[in-house]
Order: sequence, then structure tokens, then C-alpha cells
Amino acid sequence: MKSQPVSIRPFPGNLAENGTSSRGLNTFPPGGSPSDAQAILDSLEEGVVAIGLDKKILYMNRAAREILKNREDSPTPSDCRKVVNSSECQARCVLAKTVETGEPIRNMEISLVDALGRRRVLRLNTALLKDSSGKVFGGVEIFHDISQIVALKEELKGRYSFGRIIGRSEKMQEIFDLLPVIAQSKSTVLIEGESGTGKELVAHALHENSPRREGPFVKLNCAALSEGVLESELFGHVKGAFTGAVQSRPGRFELASGGTLFLDEIGEISPSMQVKLLRVLQEEEFERVGGTKTVKVDVRVIAATNRDLKQAMEEGSFRKDLYYRLRVIPVTLPPLRERQGDLPLLIQSFIERYNAELGKNIQGLTSEAMKVLFNYHYPGNIRELQNIIEHAALLCNDSRIDLRHLPGDLLPVQSQSSFLELAMMEENPVRYVEKELIRMAMAESGGNISEVARKLSMGRSTLWRRLKEMKLA
Repeated sequence: MKSQPVSIRPFPGNLAENGTSSRGLNTFPPGGSPSDAQAILDSLEEGVVAIGLDKKILYMNRAAREILKNREDSPTPSDCRKVVNSSECQARCVLAKTVETGEPIRNMEISLVDALGRRRVLRLNTALLKDSSGKVFGGVEIFHDISQIVALKEELKGRYSFGRIIGRSEKMQEIFDLLPVIAQSKSTVLIEGESGTGKELVAHALHENSPRREGPFVKLNCAALSEGVLESELFGHVKGAFTGAVQSRPGRFELASGGTLFLDEIGEISPSMQVKLLRVLQEEEFERVGGTKTVKVDVRVIAATNRDLKQAMEEGSFRKDLYYRLRVIPVTLPPLRERQGDLPLLIQSFIERYNAELGKNIQGLTSEAMKVLFNYHYPGNIRELQNIIEHAALLCNDSRIDLRHLPGDLLPVQSQSSFLELAMMEENPVRYVEKELIRMAMAESGGNISEVARKLSMGRSTLWRRLKEMKLA
């Protein structure tokens, strides 16, 4: 498609007085004034820069001045290369390319350093400037600052790169060897492991290192929702499908189309939901709740569970066909107690993280504190270790974390009386006892939420709420 010329005519007034050419952008309506045009251009969030063939800047709007950090009360700079200061200016001027080919540039990303020395990333579009006789005398560049978006993407890639999954143990090395291969596949993945072993981190890393990385990563915890709510969350609903459905709403499958859907606690879904999920995995289509229109999606599903799904399948509570459909590629994450050789690496990683967040300078742990951490069984696995180090880092103002900085419930409990004594030393003894009971039940059941809820005679939703409040989930 050929570039559409921007019509111009002599443009006296403020723009010329600010150091621009006597020719300006003909953007104000008949009967309007140059000041009207300037007000309109200055109201835009996008930067607008008009540039002559000699690389002289004809005009910059307010957004362009702000993005490029050119002071509004200073004269408009004469040379665009000094202002934009991008490597593209030296290698291949985008305006020269537009003039030469007559083709507009669309959504090109360029990197530059602004007047304050900060790196900026701009998304740029160009068009030609022609006078009333049709002669090209320059071009216009329209851009917006996407630096924050790019920074967030880079942060996510760093956060969810395979290098962020820490471990030197033999079991973790086997997983590291598999993950890059798994990431390139579209096949479904079932991540198995106790609560807190890092299943979501692995799922996100698989997405960020896959061909679908530019698509969405959508997650859903299947255990915390009733069957009706879960169905609506997965497949969406149409207006009037049920009481409160005042408008149509897409589900997670639609939102994840072109990307990855992470279904956590997949072992908790009901038999009827298992049938519906199986259909989507097989046929890549479904209907919204209350609807009749078939929706087709392109989604990679990564599921996770802390249950023994093979046993559940043998007992008849989990469908055999769904089990094998989900478990095309299995990934089993070991509990922390089986990879204690990774404890020093994990501890140091969390110390560095909270040093940065809290402005501390903690160098490590005393031998007594390290002994306690090595002898602990970690029912909450890596997540619990992270919470322990965060707790200690908050309290520690020394160079090393000592016993007094660790949570009190890490100390060995020799008897009921010593347990109660520890509880009574806490600000909230009842909450301490409840937390310890949940820890014990989690350890005994291997982190199986349904089993823990049964042991404690507690509803699953109530247990999830307690786990979140106590930072155990």
C-alpha cells in the first residue's frame, strides 16, 4: 500500500514562531487557526514530529518533547538525529526509507537514549509530507513510548527463564535437560508435585520459552471453585445463562487462545467437568455456558496436580482417557526434602532477593540457623522456605540470619507441653496452633489438599483461605 500524503499549506503563527518552517501541517479545519491545530496535536498521547528532507525538524508536539525530553520552552532543535539519538538514525534513516520507497513504515520499534540518558523504546509509524503541488518535502513520524511494556516483557522472560529454576541435584538436572525440548512442543503437559514445589514457575517458563511466548499465559486454580463457577470460568457464558449473568463473558480457554492455559489442581475437578475438559482437549472446541454457538480455540494446556492421579484413575475417581490425554508429557517435581543439596542455593537466592527488596545486606546464615533449616521437613516445600527467609530477612539487621530471626515454629517440639509453651509465647496462640496443625496435616498427606481438608474436618475452600492467610500456599 502506498503512503498517503499529508496535505500541507503555508502555516503562520505559533509553530513558525517556535522555530519551525513556514510550512506546517494542515491539520486545522476550515475557519480554524494554527493555535487550534497546535492544541489538537498537543492533546495527543503519541509523539508527532514533522521533519524536512534535510533532516531539519519542522515541528514537535508536546508528547514528542516529553518522550524525547526536549524542553518545551527551548527552540525546536534543528537536526532530528541529535534529538532522536537512535542507532536507526545512523544505520538507516526511517524517513529516508519512506521517501525513497513511498511506502509507510508501520509499528517499527526503535531504541534510543533520551536527553536524560535513559533508554527508550518507541513504536514508530511514518508518512510522507507533500505540498499543494504534490512535491515531497519531508515526512512525519508518529510514535509512542513502549519502554515500560518492553521492560515488563524482559522482566517476565527473566523471571520465567529456565535459569531461574534453581537446582543442582540429579533430579533437577534431569528436569532441566527436558524443559527446553518440552517447551517447543504443543503437546499437553502434566506437572506433578507437592504443593510449593514450583509447578506454576515451570509452567510459566515453558510458555515463555515456547513458540507461543507472544500469546497469553492464562492460569486457573481448579480446586478453589465450585463446579458451576469452574465451568463458567473455563468456557465462559452467554448473557442470561444463569442468575447474575448480565452480560456475555469469555472463559479462560478463549482468553488463552494462541497461548497457554495453565490448569492448577486439575485432580480436584468433578467427573462431569472431566468429560467437558476431555472434549476440548480432543476437538479444540466447546460452547459457552447457556450458548449454542461452537467456539474453536488454539490453546496449549499445561495441567498440574499434587495428587497421585494414577491412583485416582485406578480407583475410578479420575477418567482414564483424560489422564492419558493430559499426561502426554509428564514432569514430576521432587519435594524439597528429596533435594536438600539444593538448600544452600535456594537460601542464597532468596537472601539476595530480599536484600534487594528490603535494602538489607545479609551475607548468609549462622551455622545454628543453617542446621535448623537442614533438619526441617518443609511440608510447604520451596514456597515455605521462601516465606521462612522472608520472615528472617525482615527481622534481621545483622550480617547473618540467626536462630532468633527464624519463625518460632521451626524449633523442635519435644512434647505437648513445650508445644503449648511455644504457642503461648505467640501474639495469637490459637492461630499458631491452627497453623501447626495444618503444617502437620500437609506433611502427613504429602500436600494433598483434599486429604488435608478431610483430616482437619475443614472445607476445601476454607482450607485454601487459611493457607493463603498463613502464607502456606
